[in-house]
Amino acid sequence: MIGSLILLFIIAFLLKYSYSKAYERDENFPPGPIRLPIYGGYWIIATKVINNLGLATMKLAEEYNTKVVGLYLGKLPQILVNDPATIKEVLSREEFDGRLDTVLARARSYWKKLGIFFTDGYFWHVQRRYSLRYMRDSGFGRRDETLEAAIVHDTKNMIEMVMHGTKYPAEKNIVNGNLIYLPHFFAVPFINGLLHVFVRSTLPREKYADIWELARKALLFQRSSNDLGGAVVITPWLKDFFPKLCGYSDLTKGNGAIVKFFETLIKEVQQTHDESYDRHFIDSYLTKMKEEKRTSNRTTYSVEQLALICTDYMFPAASAVEMMLSLLVERMLLQPEIQEGIHEEIDRVVGRDRIPTLDDRAKLPYTEACIREMLRFETLVPLGVAHRAMVDTKLEGFDIPKDTSVSVNLLSLHTDKKIWGDPENFRPERYIVDGKLQVTSDKSLPFGAGRRLCAGETYARQGMFLVFAVFMQAFHVSTADGRPLKKPAKRIQGIITSIPEFWVRVTPRI
Repeated sequence: MIGSLILLFIIAFLLKYSYSKAYERDENFPPGPIRLPIYGGYWIIATKVINNLGLATMKLAEEYNTKVVGLYLGKLPQILVNDPATIKEVLSREEFDGRLDTVLARARSYWKKLGIFFTDGYFWHVQRRYSLRYMRDSGFGRRDETLEAAIVHDTKNMIEMVMHGTKYPAEKNIVNGNLIYLPHFFAVPFINGLLHVFVRSTLPREKYADIWELARKALLFQRSSNDLGGAVVITPWLKDFFPKLCGYSDLTKGNGAIVKFFETLIKEVQQTHDESYDRHFIDSYLTKMKEEKRTSNRTTYSVEQLALICTDYMFPAASAVEMMLSLLVERMLLQPEIQEGIHEEIDRVVGRDRIPTLDDRAKLPYTEACIREMLRFETLVPLGVAHRAMVDTKLEGFDIPKDTSVSVNLLSLHTDKKIWGDPENFRPERYIVDGKLQVTSDKSLPFGAGRRLCAGETYARQGMFLVFAVFMQAFHVSTADGRPLKKPAKRIQGIITSIPEFWVRVTPRI
């Protein structure tokens, strides 16, 4: 009897305590959902719209009638920004340039704060500036004829597999007669292109199997963050008891394969490295690392950091751009008039006797507009990578404490009717005026903005145009079974939005 009374007393106390905590908020913190035990408002977001955090965040903003939603992830305060003007403000303000120090970020980087994506402050500034400075010399951030030639060469190799058949066993997993397997069919030119940036060389066709394995592992990583992924940040012990369920095992497996690839590549470079002559980016980094160790007590350079730099830049090239082109293929199957428009433009401007080049980009406004519209229509990373307030500050009149997690909802920007008029429609013509592409009409931010702007934007945009234009010059695309596609595939929400791998039929046009 006494024991039962004690148990009831404990339960009553916990319920009262939880209730009082549920409505506890920092003074002048943005409005938002209550704080549930352990996970705070996290599950409230996750249950608003299953498998679509961007749309769930928009619904929260509507529910609380605010541009900035405030909630707590356990003890961690977080704000979700849904207003286009406020999104641009956050991305432009230096005090929001920080990154969260989470178990997932450390698990992928030797349990240290390394790389480019998840670092900030002095370390991030030095490493990002140095890497971009030297990678630009190889075409990462500017046009480079040798990089363009490498991308076109690999794209033509992929077309050759369809036209004349496969040569190596692994190719049959990607090309089966006139069927191609997406998104991995597009992986070779993008991954090899980035290897050209790093070491001025690429993997030959007989080693394309290694590239496709990198692509598979990159996609595994990108899909690893499910609804339980945020819970791991709050309760890290989940990774030890439910590693598969919470996505931790896929994250480490996918990331580990990319890191290992670059560890091997760096060791090969080190064997022939000569400080008196830099052959490429990795050479230059190793030379700088040795100089820093001799002259500085505060070096940010290391072999581990070099491996994570390469890994961070590789992930979008090995997964995101291929997925975006695959989504565009799916859209052409849903709206056949898009494919007809692209074919008409390429035939009229380029013809069939030569390969499209970057010089044709301005002359193919509809083709370019289709890529831009897909980047808006399918917001690949709806909430981006979370920022961190590096100091106490204010936003929209609210107090934002230091170390608050800040997420900007790019989906809300890309679907704003005041900006786009009919955002629910895939309409490339919105970027074309008097037959010319109007870049100023593109208000989307698929690569972010400000100092945290995706460093690979130029590489991605140029690469997507080249690969897609060459691909569309060569092929007409239809469904694998020849039947019209009635509805889009189910979206998989992870670090990026993706769709299941699928086969499509390509009919040669040349």
